Amino acid sequence: MRRYLFFVNQPYSYSILRPLQEEIRRRGDEAAWFVAGCSTAPLQADERRLVSVKEVMDYNADATFVPGDWVPYFFPGIKVEVFHGMARNKRGHSSEDESDHYRIRGWFDLYCTHALKDTEKFRELAERYQHFGVAHTGWPKLDPLLSRNEIGKRNRLENELPVVFYASTFSRSVTSAPDLVEKIGELSRSGRWKFIVTLHPKMEPAVVDQYRNLSGENLRFVESDEDLLPLLPEADVMLCDTSSIMFEFMFLDRPVVTFRTKMPGPYLIDVQEVANVEKALEEAVQYPDPLMKETRALCDQLHSFRDGRSSKRVLDAVEDFLINKRSQLKPKPINLLRKLKVRRRLRKELARMAPESSG
Repeated sequence: MRRYLFFVNQPYSYSILRPLQEEIRRRGDEAAWFVAGCSTAPLQADERRLVSVKEVMDYNADATFVPGDWVPYFFPGIKVEVFHGMARNKRGHSSEDESDHYRIRGWFDLYCTHALKDTEKFRELAERYQHFGVAHTGWPKLDPLLSRNEIGKRNRLENELPVVFYASTFSRSVTSAPDLVEKIGELSRSGRWKFIVTLHPKMEPAVVDQYRNLSGENLRFVESDEDLLPLLPEADVMLCDTSSIMFEFMFLDRPVVTFRTKMPGPYLIDVQEVANVEKALEEAVQYPDPLMKETRALCDQLHSFRDGRSSKRVLDAVEDFLINKRSQLKPKPINLLRKLKVRRRLRKELARMAPESSG
């Protein structure tokens, strides 16, 4: 029987890792959670939580799954990067290849990739560094979405208002939340639209409060630690900026409108002025053929699989790595300074969670 650990540092990790947990349980293996730096409130009653480093060491997992860019290097077992989003250039680097998605920090033994392009890039890096492996598996988070029978245009009842899912990232250079709060409030009160609104967990609290206060008959505010995936099919269109959730929504074969995005393209309708937001939404809910064709083409580039079985492929890749490939790799770099920073970061984040843990 295999033991697996989930390393959680952000609220969005829960929905990425739960499909893996389901597959692990189906196989009769064990999974446990170690949370450092964010709330444990989303953990469910039947999910095992390890509350200390000692418990992690005693648990002695065969592999630790990480949907982020760091993990305590001294945890037992191999470290498996499953990513917190798909490969896109969110920060406006000179090219996608230079984005953070492809930065090798020396923490991971196995990268589980989503599409042909990022697989090819990581395999080139693996050949250069020779201390990690790469498996083309797909992204576990999409398994529940792709397994549901809700792909395509939502069937609205007669006279039912179109639903907009609004999501925004937190970085000041890319977020649309401060610019759009008045417009979204206006549209939700107009009687022409319904909204589901969520904001990044790192969003400024004052901005979060502004959106919470918009809650009403036609606007539902969703806290950042809630599982958003079941809510996406409730929307006809997404309004976004540069948050990677817009790509997840596109796999429903539904349109996206963005406000001053850093990732423009023919697969979305981007607007530069607040006054043009409603016109763009009106265009999007018509599902124009050229837009939807480009959306489907982008999804094919981002994720190779539509079968909802990426979790199975990830676990199969881990098993193959443990049995056949781990011994063929060179040792990871010593990275003394980085390791010291990781230890400090872990201590800091566990200390910050101490009141929650003791409560």
